[in-house]
Amino acid sequence: MKLDKFDIKILQILQQDGRITKSNLAQAINLSVSPCWERVKRLEQAGIIEGYGARINPDAVVKLNTVLVEITLGQHDVDSFQRFERAMQHCDDVKECWATGGGIDYIVRLGVTDIDYYQRLIDSWLTDDLGIKQYYTYIVTKQVKRPALTLPLETPDVAANG
Repeated sequence: MKLDKFDIKILQILQQDGRITKSNLAQAINLSVSPCWERVKRLEQAGIIEGYGARINPDAVVKLNTVLVEITLGQHDVDSFQRFERAMQHCDDVKECWATGGGIDYIVRLGVTDIDYYQRLIDSWLTDDLGIKQYYTYIVTKQVKRPALTLPLETPDVAANG
């Protein structure tokens, strides 16, 4: 789907304020409400806008320890990767998991109540035969920067001249 300057502006505004009213959004991009809302629906249907939600401070709800784990599998075949990835997708303690190139196969970000719980989780992964050859654990002591809330979107006019 090709995005024009109105689509980009809609995305920029919705990243900052997902609760903006239809009329305020339309006014901000200088379109009437109906064409503006049609563009929003088209962006949603195309999967560019995946959803809307509140950003919640996890520490205000429950204190979790963040643990990063580098994981290398013993076998590098499709079945091994799929088995490991399925396990990560079904584990609620896994907050993010990235497949990587280079010396390790995966980086996993966990949110756990305590380090003892983390060790029991790793032990269960090892006994479940997920194919883990080795792993390295990093306990996060403080968060220095929060994830960006927005994508660096540029309008076609700005991108062409940039």
